[in-house]
Amino acid sequence: MSTVSIHDLTKTYGHGDLTVDAVRHVDLEINAGEVVLIMGPSGSGKTTLLLMLGAMLRPTSGSITIDGTDLATAPERALPPLRAHHFGFVFQDFNLLTALDARENVELACNLVGVKGRAAHQRATELLTKLGLADRLHFRPDQLSGGEKQRVAIARALANDPPVILADEPTANLDTSHGRAIGRLLRELAIRDGRSVIIVSHDQRLKEIADRVLWLEDGQFRQLATMATDPVCGMAVDTADNPHLEYDGRTWWFCSTHCHDEFTTEPERFIAPEVTVGGQ
Repeated sequence: MSTVSIHDLTKTYGHGDLTVDAVRHVDLEINAGEVVLIMGPSGSGKTTLLLMLGAMLRPTSGSITIDGTDLATAPERALPPLRAHHFGFVFQDFNLLTALDARENVELACNLVGVKGRAAHQRATELLTKLGLADRLHFRPDQLSGGEKQRVAIARALANDPPVILADEPTANLDTSHGRAIGRLLRELAIRDGRSVIIVSHDQRLKEIADRVLWLEDGQFRQLATMATDPVCGMAVDTADNPHLEYDGRTWWFCSTHCHDEFTTEPERFIAPEVTVGGQ
């Protein structure tokens, strides 16, 4: 079942000879529990598409349907509550309030959706603890590493328990280790909680956690790469440039040489038995 349904979506800027179609006739279905990575060159329309998905920018034409509501035609007064209850936003620059500590940043997000007082305090603590920040609750942003800041930002995005997470370059300011960790965390949120995670990024590292990679260029999807699943860790991997192995009449793809070697040692442990009709 799709969480977000996009049909013939177009966003046009300017008039006459100065008209520019930032997004052109895009169709897309995004399912619950799915990680979709949208890549493309600068100026390809990625950010414009993400802003329309998050009900922060009106399309020129087409529809964006979530929970039975078309964001393109919904009245302006209906958009703030839709954003508040259906979307969690994660940004490249974290956008944390520097005067507040980690828990207060998340509590504020709880307050904005009507959760206040002790309930907000408890929810913020629980979210940050689940994200490995139990010992950083009272640290301000300038006392946190880049990876920790992004974890606080993700906790803030989860404050309203949204079915859809929209992430704009969530790993761009992180080193390799922290970038991979944030990618895996976003993947975990999709699988564990059944959330749809839509990421716009140039970061090639994020291919390994995506179920689908969409290439957006000149406002249109030019290429769709379907990912294979690593049988060892369950991570989605790009079949173009990752380790693989021919075994039992199939090609198996892996996110790393470590998973490849672990599979090679005992492949039967990672291959699910085939299920036949009637249990035969």
